Amino acid sequence: MIESMKKYMQVGIVNFMAYPATIKGEGPILEAAKKIAADDYFDAIELTWIKDKDIRRQVAQVVKTAGLTVGYGCQPRHLTTGLNINSLDEKVRIEALASLKEGVDEAYELGAVGCAFLSGKYEEAKKEEAFAALVKSTKELCAYAKAKGNLKIILEVFDYDFDKKSLIGPAALAKRFAQEIRAEYDNFGLMVDLSHIAQLHETVEEAILPIKDYIVHAHIANCVVENPSMEGYGDLHPRFGFPNGVIGVDEIVHFLRVLMDIGFISEENRPIVSFEVKPWGDEDPDLVVANAKRALNLAWAKL
Repeated sequence: MIESMKKYMQVGIVNFMAYPATIKGEGPILEAAKKIAADDYFDAIELTWIKDKDIRRQVAQVVKTAGLTVGYGCQPRHLTTGLNINSLDEKVRIEALASLKEGVDEAYELGAVGCAFLSGKYEEAKKEEAFAALVKSTKELCAYAKAKGNLKIILEVFDYDFDKKSLIGPAALAKRFAQEIRAEYDNFGLMVDLSHIAQLHETVEEAILPIKDYIVHAHIANCVVENPSMEGYGDLHPRFGFPNGVIGVDEIVHFLRVLMDIGFISEENRPIVSFEVKPWGDEDPDLVVANAKRALNLAWAKL
């Protein structure tokens, strides 16, 4: 497209994935946030837990000063600890829910507009029970967030049989889940991730069209899915152009076109569309971020 992409969406980046030393809520969080904040390519930044209150306060000031829209990702709270929001063990479920509520509080501290999480692992024989537990947890989380302000609660759709093996899950189940939550809470929505679509064995259309009314956030990412023996195999978000990666510029063009066709990417919405890229091995995070920007620039030009 000739028109600027900024007219149609807020380009963001998952800061804790691009700079993975920060993913456990520690490390050079302030320095990483400042790098993105100083780059006017980005309109949005996705942050996660920041354990040090003073660092959290400083990061909040950085993103506010830079004029960035903030998304908050609770995913590391569960992926690095093994917590499961749809556990059938009530003690575990409540512990996971308490962590997400802490995430909501931090999201408000950082001035975030949305707070994302993922569903947990499940047993196929007890899938309906896990679904009910997830609904119960999510409704309580939506109510908790709504009582404090306008923060959106967002479930990110992950794979169900490849890497994370999350309950949500295939598009049909994501739609059923979103319908049930949205019927009671208008502050709920879904996040789609281009690399997860490949891991879900779905086409972009199969993954997006059934849930188009519930999508509030999107990620652009790459993955290696063909063979476990391949370098970078799994839900690891390698840079674009990585050997055997299945997402490149043409796939990004297709993803953006479908998101535009359903009215998600539009002048009216200007939603957050973020890169989720992670350095592989000793790759320089700054160069991986530059790689992603070049990929999106070319994709937008071809759109």
